[in-house]
Amino acid sequence: MTLPDTTVLRTRVGACWPGTRAVFRGLDLHRDLAGAGSMDLFLFGITGRRFGAHELRLLDGMWALTGYPDTRLWNNRVAALAANARSLPSLALAAGLAASEARVFGGGPAFFAIEFLLRAGERQRAGDGVEAIVADELARQRRILGYGRPIHATDERLPPLLALAGREGLADGPHLRLALDIEQVLLRRKSFLKLNYAGATAALAADLGLTARQYQLYNVFKTMLGMPPCVVEAAEKPEGTLMPTACSQVVYEGHPSRCWTARGRAAPT
Repeated sequence: MTLPDTTVLRTRVGACWPGTRAVFRGLDLHRDLAGAGSMDLFLFGITGRRFGAHELRLLDGMWALTGYPDTRLWNNRVAALAANARSLPSLALAAGLAASEARVFGGGPAFFAIEFLLRAGERQRAGDGVEAIVADELARQRRILGYGRPIHATDERLPPLLALAGREGLADGPHLRLALDIEQVLLRRKSFLKLNYAGATAALAADLGLTARQYQLYNVFKTMLGMPPCVVEAAEKPEGTLMPTACSQVVYEGHPSRCWTARGRAAPT
């Protein structure tokens, strides 16, 4: 006897009926959304609203401008090492993306940057000055993520990003202006605290109406475009030969060599 399936899933985001149709946030995926681009569908899935073509070009460019295929980068290295060990491409990319969610690099600073800028924007609209906003944040957190870059004080991605935003008519939003004003306050404190890519993209996303959580979801794939070339190249090399480290290069400072014994047995002499 086969029992009926009594599982009920209540959802507003969509469902599929194999052989018939699929619904994506209330629209027929193959009829109403026919021809939609991947970024269009991606943002519609996250936010439930459609973005204009100029907004999608900016969001797409925010991914493309930081798609660095350099295996030395920490997240690309994880993906490449997995590929060189003959792991599946999906697992290699998943591992690299998971490593991208670091608190200091990648997804962490971007999330905290937009969360701060959204709060700062609310305070500014309530009448608070930028100096006070920055002072209060530094007193509370000791630093503001989205400013400063450990590798190099100058972020080479900002000029093309701001140029793209300008071409699309999206370079004059209130959060981006606020982010630039905050930069000037921070630079008076320390000369290396320039606005970085995480802060600039967070400001642009805030001006597009994304919440911190929505931006975090969008941001998951912002570093992915550089990974596939690293995965392909690493998989073409002999297994175990990517970035090899000789034993002589390992500086070990732990316990000295010890003799281990099986339980109940004396160590061999």
